[in-house]
Amino acid sequence: MDMAKDDVKSVARPAPAEHAPTPVTPAPSRWTRRLLVAGLVLAALNLRPAISGLGPLLEEVQKSLGMSGAVAGLLTSVPSLCFALFGGLAPRLARRWGPASVVLAGMAAITLGLALRPFAGGTAFFLLASAIALAGIAVSNVLMPVVVKQWFPDRVGPMTGLYSMALSLGTAGAAAVTVPMTNALGGSWRAGLGAWAVVGLIAVVPWSAVVRAGRRADRATAAGGTAPEPSEQPPLRITRSVTAWSLGVFFGLQASAAYITMGWLPQIFRDAGVSASGAGMMLAVTMGMGIPLSFVLPRLAARMSHQGPLVIALGICGLSGYTGLWFAPAGGAWAWALLLGVSNCAFPLVLTMIGMRSRSSAGVVKLSAFAQSTGYLISIPGPLLVGALQQHSGGWHAPLLLMTGLMLAQMTVGVFAGRDRCVEDGG
Repeated sequence: MDMAKDDVKSVARPAPAEHAPTPVTPAPSRWTRRLLVAGLVLAALNLRPAISGLGPLLEEVQKSLGMSGAVAGLLTSVPSLCFALFGGLAPRLARRWGPASVVLAGMAAITLGLALRPFAGGTAFFLLASAIALAGIAVSNVLMPVVVKQWFPDRVGPMTGLYSMALSLGTAGAAAVTVPMTNALGGSWRAGLGAWAVVGLIAVVPWSAVVRAGRRADRATAAGGTAPEPSEQPPLRITRSVTAWSLGVFFGLQASAAYITMGWLPQIFRDAGVSASGAGMMLAVTMGMGIPLSFVLPRLAARMSHQGPLVIALGICGLSGYTGLWFAPAGGAWAWALLLGVSNCAFPLVLTMIGMRSRSSAGVVKLSAFAQSTGYLISIPGPLLVGALQQHSGGWHAPLLLMTGLMLAQMTVGVFAGRDRCVEDGG
């Protein structure tokens, strides 16, 4: 299938009114498209620091707030829970307000949540502030593929690669910079984590301009008396699609692997004798691998009719990294960090697949919300089970066995999800 041609054709067909995420809008101006590109990059930079910046300081936060080991383990699963709960609201919010307005609100929520976390005097307030930030991340997660499909329908691969690269940069940057920045700001974890609110505030600027430009375009369209033509296409039953379910399970398993890595990899290295700053750097290396690969991989995936070979290749890298952590966690730390970083690029791969598995932006918003909400629900037990197994066994071999089993399942369902099918076909 020539996806670029299909994408272009999909623009000419109005989405079914029953499940269209937004009113049909005129093509954006060159200035608006530039704002959208800047907005996508800045939004993506904000989608992970709330999580990856916490990992290297988790021990300090735990001691300061008096968290139990179980609650600390819960912190590694709260992102997935929030993404599942709030991500499911994204289609409804997008239909009412438009994707750009919802992403703007998401950036504001991220900024507010990160700004409130330093004022936490106990676990409950810290979790609440984190949930506010994670709610903003959740709706933005779902709507990133929608923004790409709606405004860049002929460049799904490149634009997905661009914001995936920025997302990886934000993830890696937070992991690498948080500890040194905390030390530079006086050594308090509160200052180190709160500083990331500034990045969220910067992202609000271009999205505010995009929303204003969209409202002006809407007024001009209304004044011209144009309206989208009605469509007689049947509503898309996303829950009846085997493709949608396979993408949801694949998304969930790769998310589980990613959050286990972000939440526990620094502790695996620290227990092996690596310093806190060194463990943070290892996580930064892992996340940093996604910066170049997230730009290249979606382009490659968009040119392939079946993405199964990419799924297998990434899975093999993950299995190799787990093997290294079993036998020599400290001795080969750099190699294992690199391999796990390559494996984590299943995330930009599945985002690209979501954009390719529907012919319209209306289908993408439903598929994205379904796959991500379902996937994040599936991913919740993973980090919790890793923490429980580590505490029960006193080591990391049992958790690594679990991680290996999850990776094998991810490879299997990912090959199935990589088939050349669209959800509109019922497959």
